[in-house]
Amino acid sequence: MDARLDYFADPTAGKALKHFMSAGKILKESPLPAATQELIALRVSQINGCAVCIDMHTKEAAAAGESAVRLHLVSAWREATVFTGAERAALELAEEGTRVADAAGGVSDEVWARAAEHYDEEQLTALVVMICFMNAANRLNIIAQQPAGDYRPGQFH
Repeated sequence: MDARLDYFADPTAGKALKHFMSAGKILKESPLPAATQELIALRVSQINGCAVCIDMHTKEAAAAGESAVRLHLVSAWREATVFTGAERAALELAEEGTRVADAAGGVSDEVWARAAEHYDEEQLTALVVMICFMNAANRLNIIAQQPAGDYRPGQFH
């Protein structure tokens, strides 16, 4: 499979993606726990069907010490016992934030309240921005049909 576009070869995309990747770096440095960030990135990417991001965030999480069991269970987190209450609240927020077109009301007050029980305002802000960032990254990759499988942990950091 070949990508439709080579973002790194295009001058306009290169300039825009430089700033986009800078935003990703700022999120990595936020007070939102790193494990939560990778779980959210993975779940949003699963929902959207972004193979490149699933590949990247599975490998990044594993390299950071995440267990294979937890990674395998992200797509079925509601029935899994391996996630903390905070992680479950973040995953629920990520799902509703990703599926805004499917949920007539957007993110429900109940889902927001559950997330707010576990995260302070700075962490909630990082969580919301992370969800939006991942949705944008997924769309960039899906539209251009970026192939997956060759990512190496740390490749873009």
